Amino acid sequence: MKVKPIGLVSSPYKIKKGSPHQGRFSDEISTITIFEEYEEALDGIENYSYLKVIYWMDRADSVTLKVVPYGRTEKRGVFSTRAPVRPNPLGLCMVELIKIDGNVLTVRWLDALDESPVLDIKPFVQELDCP
Repeated sequence: MKVKPIGLVSSPYKIKKGSPHQGRFSDEISTITIFEEYEEALDGIENYSYLKVIYWMDRADSVTLKVVPYGRTEKRGVFSTRAPVRPNPLGLCMVELIKIDGNVLTVRWLDALDESPVLDIKPFVQELDCP
């Protein structure tokens, strides 16, 4: 299996401590710089207000199959939580697209740490993404 980053996050969160448990709980602004070879893939993204950003949690702690979720007291399987300690540390975050300047997306609500590799970006389409 091959996975290639398409860009990098620039965020105010330099270390895990102090970063939000969910990006939606913070109004901090971040940017995503898409690598030049993928800039053409951004065509049309300006038509969407919200995006789903998939990124690699490259500084996540080691894999744990059971965790105590944030705000809870009992352990659960990691697949029933949003904990970052997963077999494949993929982050998925819904963000608000604020502006686009060439290959740089300015977004709100991204919970990724600074310099996290971005793997994919998809538009949020309410008719398709909500049950």
